Amino acid sequence: MTPSTGFPARGPVRAWGKVPEELSARLPAEQRGPGRGRDDVRLLVSRGTEVSHHRFPELPGLLRSGDLLIVNTSATLAAAVDGRVGDARVVVHFSTRGDDGRWAVELREPDGRGTTRARAGAEGEAPSRRGGRLAGTRVRLPGGGRLVLEEPLSARGDRLWWARVAGVDVAAVLREHGRPIRYSYTERDQPLSVYQTVFALPSADGTGSAEMPSAARPFTARLVAELVGRGVRFAPVTLHTGVASAEAHEPPYPERFRVPEASARLINAARAGGRRVVAVGTTAVRAVESAAGDDGVVRAREGWTGLVVTPERGVRVVDGLLTGLHEPEASHLLMLEAVAGRAAIDRGYEAALAGRYLWHEFGDVHLLLP
Repeated sequence: MTPSTGFPARGPVRAWGKVPEELSARLPAEQRGPGRGRDDVRLLVSRGTEVSHHRFPELPGLLRSGDLLIVNTSATLAAAVDGRVGDARVVVHFSTRGDDGRWAVELREPDGRGTTRARAGAEGEAPSRRGGRLAGTRVRLPGGGRLVLEEPLSARGDRLWWARVAGVDVAAVLREHGRPIRYSYTERDQPLSVYQTVFALPSADGTGSAEMPSAARPFTARLVAELVGRGVRFAPVTLHTGVASAEAHEPPYPERFRVPEASARLINAARAGGRRVVAVGTTAVRAVESAAGDDGVVRAREGWTGLVVTPERGVRVVDGLLTGLHEPEASHLLMLEAVAGRAAIDRGYEAALAGRYLWHEFGDVHLLLP
């Protein structure tokens, strides 16, 4: 389980530069004022280098009858759990469950503000030395469990480790003692329900996403019903997202995904009929492109994907993408360029900055159309 090779160490320099800190969405839309709902966010629409500005409830009028939306049904886990290494407090971010029962985890430390930071010594130290120091680290978990770091998840670095858990069931620990992973730009802790999308379905084995598939967050049941009434169709897929790096953007690690037979048929039929296939979120792109052959035909598949979608690789299935706004260093931007082209992304982000759009999981969204 290793990501595909050829991913650049650094993405291209972005002409639109750094995102001001005040444009980070600190609260969910429904908490920013009375009478507001999840769908009360802004929607930037890019058609090539032409941009227009909308509110998210206008989405049904921007799509056509026959358009197909690919949505991720992965539920978000309460993936952050307090623990102890000796006398030191740590926070364990549970990322992904492996086939052998181990979990990929990241150990972080509390920052005194309700969020976390990389553990002291974890940055700037030679990976071989750091890896030797961390191997065998034992973490005490709530409920009497223990976790032991065994080996780095990837040869690229040792931020994430495969760890073996004993004495407790991880799903039970997350359910009873976990909380959603929270980043420093947010204002306060939120209940898990805030991090679930309308499409989320709990899995029987307790697996899910360490971080919310956030592009779908503004959808409400009412908006979905309106879209269906206008002839827009939905194809559910599943991709369980792992823990992203809060300090340095990096390509995604291998993740579990599933494209069911019924969704594969819907996607192939839409493409054969000349209708637009629009992915809701980069996770949906990664899942469906992992199930597509060189001929562009989508087949039912499940397992692990290490696919990294870049402009060089291109996309074989999707025509458009609904996604959040990403930092200039984010690897996701290469996927956006694969869908819409570099010029469209640069123009869209220049417009988003000029228009004071909000970034991150509680922020505004960007619709890329042909």
